[in-house]
Amino acid sequence: MHTLGRIIPGALVAFAACAIGAESPGTGGLAWLSGHWCAETGGEFIEEHWLSPRGSLMVGAGQTVRGGKTVTYEFMRIESGASGTNYIAQHRGGVVTTFRMTASGENWARFENPEHDFPKRVEYRRTPKGLHAEIAGPGKDGKDVVVSFEFRSCN
Repeated sequence: MHTLGRIIPGALVAFAACAIGAESPGTGGLAWLSGHWCAETGGEFIEEHWLSPRGSLMVGAGQTVRGGKTVTYEFMRIESGASGTNYIAQHRGGVVTTFRMTASGENWARFENPEHDFPKRVEYRRTPKGLHAEIAGPGKDGKDVVVSFEFRSCN
């Protein structure tokens, strides 16, 4: 089974609390995602960096370290165009996977790709303590699996 890894949103997702500069109108109101986010869980240190939205594009990178070694990394971008707003992830420099924004609101966004094996959904929500990210989709037994990440600002 192909996985995006730890967002991550991806897959992962860790994201900072500050938005730097003016937001591009094409990024779906996602300036709250900009910054440097970190999480520590299960002996792993997970971090993501998201640049401020510019020119209908946000660029991000993520890394997970366990025992002093990188166990996974990911390049991400969120871009808006004629087809809508998409979260595009490239896990370990491999195949690019696109998730379409299917819902959003103030300080949250959901991206989905029903054709992908896992995850099928990537979601981010700003919280009072930082950022909640999750990936979800069917597990090996076919039942829905949700993997959550609680990030704080690294700044």
